[in-house]
Amino acid sequence: MSKTVTDAIKDRRSVRKYKDVEIDPEKVKKCIENATLAPNSSNMQLWEFIHVTDKNILKKIAHACFNQNAAKTSKNMVVFVARRDKWKSRAKENLNFLENLFDEQEIEGIDVKKRRKLSRRYYKNIMPTIYSDFLGIIGIYKKLLSYVIGLFRPIYREVLYSDVKVVTHKSVALAAQNFMLSMNEIGYDTCPMEGSDTTRVKKILNLPKKAEITMIIGCGIKDKKGIYAPRFRVSFDEVYKRV
Repeated sequence: MSKTVTDAIKDRRSVRKYKDVEIDPEKVKKCIENATLAPNSSNMQLWEFIHVTDKNILKKIAHACFNQNAAKTSKNMVVFVARRDKWKSRAKENLNFLENLFDEQEIEGIDVKKRRKLSRRYYKNIMPTIYSDFLGIIGIYKKLLSYVIGLFRPIYREVLYSDVKVVTHKSVALAAQNFMLSMNEIGYDTCPMEGSDTTRVKKILNLPKKAEITMIIGCGIKDKKGIYAPRFRVSFDEVYKRV
């Protein structure tokens, strides 16, 4: 019997040491495909997934991750990369998809002309308004404008370069969770690693300057010493609020 989503969530642990057993990179690739199905801001999909299987590159990245066990015993790694710099091409791809979808055809229950108009406005006007910036100057102007408008009605306020950066990384993190749960479902283990020199990793992978690493995930099959301690969580009552 296959695992349920709840089973995978409860079973997934951050594994710090893997067995010296190879894993199937094609199965890992399928889990990365599942990552692309994650919810993300405005469906912009500003992400990239670098699947590392080359032994020499794995060794170099492990060194950039301070040779922690979760890195140096990994059989594959997946580097989750935020690509805010691709917003123009991704907005265009979204618009082309929707234009073709709503190209004069009738869709039951949908006002096609209205939906086409909204799609054009969203990806031709709103997305550039949010993502465009120049040395942070445009972002400051947008922030001031949103503050003034916000005195009178609700307004989107995450318009600074730093705000959009956070939004982009949140989307990539959602994809990473999809990946890790998918890996658990097929019997593979993972560890999302914060401890790394991401500048060095970008150089190793020849990533462009504007690319930003969200996290590096080590992959393998857990060793009997791979989990350092039982799971601890603060009381649910402390973090759960119902209003």
